[in-house]
Amino acid sequence: MNNRVAVITGASSGIGLATAKLLAARGAKVALLARRKEVLDQAVNEIRAAGGEALALAVDVTDQASVDAAAAAVESAYGPANLVFNNAGVMLPGAIEARETAVWEQQIDLNVTGVMRVISAFVPQLVKSAEQGATADLVNTSSIAAQNIYPYFAVYGGTKAYVSHLSRHLRAELGPKNVRVSLIEPGITETELQGHWTFQGAKDWIANAAENMAFLQPQDVAEVVGFLADQPKHVNLQQVVVMPTGQAT
Repeated sequence: MNNRVAVITGASSGIGLATAKLLAARGAKVALLARRKEVLDQAVNEIRAAGGEALALAVDVTDQASVDAAAAAVESAYGPANLVFNNAGVMLPGAIEARETAVWEQQIDLNVTGVMRVISAFVPQLVKSAEQGATADLVNTSSIAAQNIYPYFAVYGGTKAYVSHLSRHLRAELGPKNVRVSLIEPGITETELQGHWTFQGAKDWIANAAENMAFLQPQDVAEVVGFLADQPKHVNLQQVVVMPTGQAT
């Protein structure tokens, strides 16, 4: 990881924060991107205190100008990114007949269009890094909901199905340019996402699940990102599904 310049969106908590700390501990220069600058600053202080190199950038992935500015700041500080963990997202379950269109739009704008904004801003840097001989990775966070069926998660699952299928197509486009594209589909992971839920049916479901299995922890998924990035340059793990041992579907 000593020659890696890693960019992580959704880096203020959960999987993103755990991945930032792991990659920095292994020697990467890490740019942490999220909206909560004060939280990012604290994370960067912790990384630097442990001997790592990190940069905090307040970014709103629903705003292309914000993402573009972050991309320019990363390249100015560290050179072109060669590892982008496209991880920002939101999960807001609800009954479809409730017609919560604002909630639908929030998930689509962050989970779909936000993913595309990050790709738009950083893929040119990944291509440049590959041309310069570096190992270049785009890793997208999807979900097991992209392929399995869960009541009240239709919109969320649809957004993640988009991310998964997008990633497969991008491999065909970017692979010939020596940019690896991978997607991670985690099962139930203990993060802040569940704390945003208001729909009681989903809250009851997750509470029952917690009584019957040990959830994945953010560090577990971070280890998968590290494993993907550490493969030889000619090896691209396209898709990794990582589940709690007790979760069947």
